[in-house]
Amino acid sequence: MTAYTEKIAHLQEELSTQRGRGAQFGLAKSTSNLFRDRAKRSRPRIDLKHFNRVVHVDREAGTVEAEGMTTFADLADATLALGSMPRVVPQLKSITVGGAVAGVGIEATSFKYGLVHDTIAAIEVLTGDGNIVICTADNEHRDLFYGFPNSYGTLGYALKVTQKTARVKPYVSVEHLRYTDPSACFADAKSFAGDKATAFLDGVVFAPGELYLSRGSFVDTVPYTSDYSYEKIYYRSIRNRASDYLTVRDYLWRWDTDWFWCSKNVGAQHPLLRRLYGRERLNSITYQKIMRWNSRWGLTRALSRLSGTRAESVIQDVDIPLERAAEFLEFFHAEVGILPVWICPIRAPTADARFPLYPLAPGTMYINFGFWDVVRDRRARPRGYTNRKIELKVAELGGIKSLYSDSYYPRHEFWSIFDQDTYAALKARYDPTGALGDLYDKTVLRR
Repeated sequence: MTAYTEKIAHLQEELSTQRGRGAQFGLAKSTSNLFRDRAKRSRPRIDLKHFNRVVHVDREAGTVEAEGMTTFADLADATLALGSMPRVVPQLKSITVGGAVAGVGIEATSFKYGLVHDTIAAIEVLTGDGNIVICTADNEHRDLFYGFPNSYGTLGYALKVTQKTARVKPYVSVEHLRYTDPSACFADAKSFAGDKATAFLDGVVFAPGELYLSRGSFVDTVPYTSDYSYEKIYYRSIRNRASDYLTVRDYLWRWDTDWFWCSKNVGAQHPLLRRLYGRERLNSITYQKIMRWNSRWGLTRALSRLSGTRAESVIQDVDIPLERAAEFLEFFHAEVGILPVWICPIRAPTADARFPLYPLAPGTMYINFGFWDVVRDRRARPRGYTNRKIELKVAELGGIKSLYSDSYYPRHEFWSIFDQDTYAALKARYDPTGALGDLYDKTVLRR
């Protein structure tokens, strides 16, 4: 705690010297899991990279305190050493605790615990007016506690987060169940979610009529363990084996080695290139660097122009009420066609825990669909044509989408979804000069 206190003192000094009255400022980060380009800015950058340590693990109380820039890889290691884990651990090692709360974090325990922000007990926030406030569900800053998720740094930056944990056993036993009928798959997802033996639940759509649910349970002993951190590729194993066993740590990071399946775009699934990458570079951090280099230099755009096709990046996660999930998938196959697709059940928060900037219906189960690829077309299309089509379908089905990637909402539609009145009240209280920018401008206009 002394080190954390010293960091706070240094931060307050930095704020007083860098930020003039009414000036905008932003967060300096070495990694990011945002997938939208943003305009270059000259505004002051507040460096919080050194707020990256686990502060305290309390196994008996079932909590872990960590600074906002702590990666979930470090957070999970600290808790696993004491026989517990954060209740929701997002899929990629590079995701930070603060980023998962300010954005939307999800994983295979979300059917039980909700999204990352549903598992938070307290947040210490640097607000836009330069103050540092502690937010809980029942103190004077409860409005920011509930309003912070999905605010993407426009209400403040998390300096320290207290997250709830769950006890674990050493291993995870996984069964991969195949379906040909989406409705049957989603019905079983609801059934499995109600079974106390289910610890983890997610799945993959490989093709129309080929879906899998992967159901994980904690166990004390296993006949063997699989390793998907180097030569073997996890998502391919789902089709090839009905059951599997992993250590808890390897299970948590089963998707990171190949960024689900997106490592194919940088050749990392070719056996020879895989060996050249080496175990230490097969991870989401490496792929992020390649992606950002490509975004900066426009290699993919140039290749598309040479081939005479239009390439649109479609990188999205959308949450659809379970009862409409089969309908969304039918639309997606017909109108978008990206494969594979990740599926992950989510249990929405109860009525007394509403998050106005990510409003899920209380007590409702949703299916998250994650799809990340490029759609090519030789026809001339408006900018964001496919993404916009998805946004309209999600709204029609009573769903909601994450804002970590490109969005194309008209302003009035955006604010009808993400509670403009509550956001305006939060900005007036915690960022009255607009130092941290506007949520619509940041997530849709890329400012």
